Amino acid sequence: MLTTKSTAIVRSGNFALMGHEGIELRMKTLVSRVDLFDQTVTAYMARYGITLLRISVGIIFIWFGFLKYFPGLSPAEGLASKTLEVVSFGMLPPRAAIIILATWECAVGLGLILAIFLRTTLLLLWLQMAGTVAPMLLFPHEVFSHFPYAPTLEGQYIIKNLVLASAGVVVGATVRGGRLRS
Repeated sequence: MLTTKSTAIVRSGNFALMGHEGIELRMKTLVSRVDLFDQTVTAYMARYGITLLRISVGIIFIWFGFLKYFPGLSPAEGLASKTLEVVSFGMLPPRAAIIILATWECAVGLGLILAIFLRTTLLLLWLQMAGTVAPMLLFPHEVFSHFPYAPTLEGQYIIKNLVLASAGVVVGATVRGGRLRS
């Protein structure tokens, strides 16, 4: 059935064509449902986002730290050993330095996951981040295949830590009760 009224419906299979008023009504309903869904998701992200960020960064620290306890498993082990040897002025044996770093990283991870001693945990995180960046200054030939724009795999490993450091800033904003608003 086809009429000239704007509210008429033409049925064809599973589709219905409506006049302007029907389309407007359906669009308003759709927009309100999408808006409600968006509000719900946004409120969820505001409520749980920082907690999820804190826990996920903690998992990364424990994972990468744990690998350092086992020689040859961490892709960062060689560069980390060289860096620790230079910054400790050769006073720490390479294996001992890696064990200390592994323990440090696992402590940061546990502090983040359990949300304990967050100020101390974040201080350790940022000190570790400073140490992570050190090879870019000490060994640029190992961190860049073409300085300063083409990082090697080790360089990419270091550069991604900008995200971890930024996550530390976000988590740090909560130690005095800061939070995201929904």
